[in-house]
Amino acid sequence: MTTEFTGGCLCGAVTYKASAAPQLGGHCHCIDCRKSSGTGHGSHVVMKDDDVTIEGEPVKFDKPADSGNIVSRFFCATCGGPVYSLNSGMLGMTFLRASSLDDPEVFTANVIVYTKDAPSWDVMDPEVQSFEGMPPQMPEGM
Repeated sequence: MTTEFTGGCLCGAVTYKASAAPQLGGHCHCIDCRKSSGTGHGSHVVMKDDDVTIEGEPVKFDKPADSGNIVSRFFCATCGGPVYSLNSGMLGMTFLRASSLDDPEVFTANVIVYTKDAPSWDVMDPEVQSFEGMPPQMPEGM
């Protein structure tokens, strides 16, 4: 398993380095992830905050999730590339956008959430553990 990896935005103004293996990888079909990704879902590499170093100055956009938690999405002010997010209900965790990885093979999906909001054309692997919404307790490894 990869224990060190890098990533960043399209233009390279915001980058990160991870110094540990991901805690979890997941796809989310909620409307906010769909709209912020520009496709049918958002894919996230879940990391402990202490295992990620961010360089550059991203712009932040805060929005409440349906749980009432605030999700802060960070993206590049120059190219608009999404880089990571934080969730007030999951303190200590950083959600790197899988699309921002320098090596996309670092990402492995362990869970799919908000399948009830998935568009019919965004087909996922049926072998991955899936939930209609956000499960009350995240699967093992989160």
